[in-house]
Parts: sequence; C-alpha cells; structure tokens
Amino acid sequence: MKHPRVLIVDDSTAALLLYRELLHDIGAVVTEAHDGAEGLALARADAFDLVITDVDMPRMDGIALCRALRADSRTADLPVVIASTFDTDRDIIKGFESGATAYLSKLELREFLGRTVRDVLWRHHQLRRRTVLVVDDSATIALLIKQTLEQNGFRVVTACDGIAALDLLTRVRPDLILCDILMPGMDGFELCRVLKADPEYATIPLVVMSSSAEKAHMHRMLQYGAAAYLTKPFNLDQLEVTIEKILSDHFTQLLRERERLEQERSGLFSAIESLVKALEARDEYTRGHSEAVARMLADMVSMTGASDDEVALARQAGRLHDIGKIGIADAILFKPGGLTDDEYGEIKKHPELGQRIVESVPSLEAVMPVIVSHHERWDGGGYPEGLRGEQIHPWARLTAVADTFHALASDRPYRQGASYDKAFEIIKAVRGSQLCPDSVELFFRWVDSKGDQPLF
Repeated sequence: MKHPRVLIVDDSTAALLLYRELLHDIGAVVTEAHDGAEGLALARADAFDLVITDVDMPRMDGIALCRALRADSRTADLPVVIASTFDTDRDIIKGFESGATAYLSKLELREFLGRTVRDVLWRHHQLRRRTVLVVDDSATIALLIKQTLEQNGFRVVTACDGIAALDLLTRVRPDLILCDILMPGMDGFELCRVLKADPEYATIPLVVMSSSAEKAHMHRMLQYGAAAYLTKPFNLDQLEVTIEKILSDHFTQLLRERERLEQERSGLFSAIESLVKALEARDEYTRGHSEAVARMLADMVSMTGASDDEVALARQAGRLHDIGKIGIADAILFKPGGLTDDEYGEIKKHPELGQRIVESVPSLEAVMPVIVSHHERWDGGGYPEGLRGEQIHPWARLTAVADTFHALASDRPYRQGASYDKAFEIIKAVRGSQLCPDSVELFFRWVDSKGDQPLF
C-alpha cells in the first residue's frame, strides 16, 4: 500500500501536527477530525485504510468512536489504533474491548507510530477477506462462528463433517480450517490426517475445536499437524484472535520463504547471466548481443500492455536466449568463415543445451520458451522442433525478430554489419516466412517509437 489514507481523530492541535509530521515520513495521506462525532461522520462518508484516535475528547470520546465504528457495517472492518496518555492496563483492556486493533501511548509516538501503522496495515491487508472453512456437525455453532468471523472481514464457508469438507475443498481453497473433532461420517482426526498427507492441503493451518478437554485428544491432533486447539465453549473474541495470530504468522512465514526463494533465484540467475557475458566477452563481434536483444524484447512486450513483472521477465528471457551456446565449441562458435553442415548442426543444438542449463532452476521456467524456440520459423522450417505459426510462443517470435535485426545490423568476422535500412528491408522480405507477421509489425512500431534514439 503506497499511500495509505489515515484518519486522525484528536482535539489537540499539537498532537495533530505531530501526527502529520510522523505519518508524512511513511507516505500516508492524512485527514483530521477534532472529536469522535466528527471522526465518525468522516469515516462513514469516505474510505480510509486506518483510524488513529485519542480517548479523551468532547462530544464523543475514542472508546465510543471505536464502538460506533465496529457497530456500523460500513466501517466494521476498519482498523483502529487508540493513542492516549491513559495507558494503564485497565485503559488498554478497555480499548481492546471496544474493538481497537492496537493501543499506543502518546509518549511513545515518535518511536513506535510508524512501525505500528505499517504493521497494522500489513496485517489488515493480509487478513482481509481471507477464507475460513468451518467444519462442525452443529449447524448452530457453525452459524455463530460464521457470523462472528464475517463481521470481522473474513469469508466463511461451512461443512457438516470431514467428507463434506473434502468435497468442498475441490472448489474452494481456504486460508485456514476450523474443525470440530467428534463428527459423524469423517471425524476431525481422520480429516486432519488426510489433509496433512496431501501436499496440496498440508500447508493450510488447521485449528481444532472440541468440547472434550482430554489431553489425549489434544496431543493426538497436534501430532497430526494441527496449528492450535480450542476447547468448547470458547470465547468468540479468543477465536478471532487465535485465527488472526495463526494467519499472520503463516503469511509472515510464506513471505519470508518467498523472499528466500527470490534471493536464491536472483543468485542463480546472476550466475547464469554472468556465463552469458563471459561467453560474449570472448568475441568482440557478439559482445552485448544478448543485452541488446533483451532491451528490444522487453520494450516490445511492454508495448503489448504487459505488466511490469512480465516486462522484467521478458528482459531476463532475452538475456538468456543464447545461454546454450556455452556448450558449443569455440572453433565453431567463433569461426570467421562459413560453417560446414556438421558445424551448423552443432550450432543448432544450442536451444536444447540452453534448456538443459535452465531447467534446473524452476523459477526460470517462464523464460524457457524463448531459450528453446527463438530459432523456430513462422513457416515451420526452423529448429529444434519445427514449430509453425502460433505454435511458437509469442515472446519467442518477438525474440526471433530482435535477434535477426541485431545480427543483421552488427559487424561479424566475415562481413560488415548492414545499415538499418537494409536490415529493415530484409526483415520485411522474410515477414510471413521466417518471421511472424504480427511480431514484425510490432517491431516496426517499436522502431518508430525510438525516434532519433539509437536502436541498440
């Protein structure tokens, strides 16, 4: 969330100035209200990401404001941070009982406000509209839990036993499962065992609830992989806090794992990219070829309306499109004259060699079509698979155009590079035979967009 909208409710001018200063540092857009009644009206009339309120104010205090926000369906899901000089345990408990998301001492605003706001917004964004599957043979209990969780922003689906839950999982992917133990059909023990044995569902946190407080049940479910155990009857506020805590920890863990995989992928990609640069550095005529093709490919993919992530991926694909040439002998790869049939046969192996190199990096799977298919021809006469027309991946078709243009317009040991105009003529001549017509059209749109800028 780049610029969160924050409503500050405080009757102190000095406090409002301090909030404005501190929230400006995290890029928040601030709206101010001078008492609870004004804050409530603003919150109902506009969309905010967070409310920060004082407690002691005229007309309506912060506790009453928090309760009113929670009671209104338009604002029930809005996170509220109470900040006050009244920070005894009793005050804090009263604040949380009114529905506050967090409680801050005004004496610690400079130290903790930014961190608290970021944490509350992140947790709210992660948890908002998360799906909880409630499995219980008591329709009354299931309905009560469903209503409570939906009031707090969760999506809730229900099943009457384990068999119904497994059937529902074929259509709905919950973020957490809340399960009774003693049920007809399939009980909670068996459901938990089945779920944890299936890689598709094993990572979904499962919270067990039962009227039985026997330690044997508790230990057995935890051994099967349950994330927590609640004994009926339980406080619904306790249930909500437990679910939010588990989901928050779960998403934090997933985020860290994603960051770890991204770092790993980045490291592997950098290593492979370094090999490409080392390959091209051996020959002054091909130096910079992959980077030039990457820039052209990324620009053309961007012109199709692709997202920033897709454009970045296309740039990576362009950089790696010739990675397989690492496996070709230098005597063939850098031969100054024409190639024999056998030598050309060796050159034609580089797409498949590239595939073998990159297939060991699962996160680079999306760039594989460019590596494997950039020498396929629109008329089916290319290699390695002889693909034809739209059988060829769109990015591979664009790469073929960029690759051809750069090869034509660059110097080689056996010839001088063609002028841009001559290269353009050749590309137009092979449009519809060697090169995809739509890709050629997009290439010339890209050329026009460059104006007087160098093309590579």
